[in-house]
Amino acid sequence: MPPASPRDTYLEVSGSLRQKIEKGKIPEKLPSQAKLMELYGVSRSTIERALGDLKSKGVIESVQGAGWYVVGTGDRRPLVEKVTDLLRAEGVKVGDPFPTEKELCERFEASRTAIRSAIAQMEGQGLIGKGATRGREVRALPIGQGDRRA
Repeated sequence: MPPASPRDTYLEVSGSLRQKIEKGKIPEKLPSQAKLMELYGVSRSTIERALGDLKSKGVIESVQGAGWYVVGTGDRRPLVEKVTDLLRAEGVKVGDPFPTEKELCERFEASRTAIRSAIAQMEGQGLIGKGATRGREVRALPIGQGDRRA
C-alpha cells in the first residue's frame, strides 16, 4: 500500500489532535509545534496546516507568544505577564538570578522564540539585564497590577 499523500497527512494529524482534545487528553494547551513535529514525525508545515485546520473548525485558537489552546480554556495573558507574576510569587529581589531560557521554556511550555521575545521585552523595561557572571539577573522589581506608576 502506498504511503499517505502529504496532503492527507495534515488531516491525519488534525484528526488525531481533535480526538485527543475530545477525550480530554489535551485539556487546555497543545504541545509546542516542535513537540508535535517530534510526536507525529512530520514537518513544521504539516503541523501548521493541521493546526490551521483545527483553528478553522473552531476547536483551537492561537495566542501570540503563548501557543495553541483548546477554545475556551487556558491562561491567555502575554508571556511577559506570566513571567513577571512568577517573579512576584517567588519573592525575588534585585540582584537575584533570573531563570534561564531553558527553565522558562519548560515552566511555561513555550518555544524558545517566545521566551526570548519575553526576555527582550523585560530587558527593554529594565526589569532584567546581564548578570556579573553568565546569565541574567533581576534589575528592578515588577510593578503589581494594583500599583502602577503614575
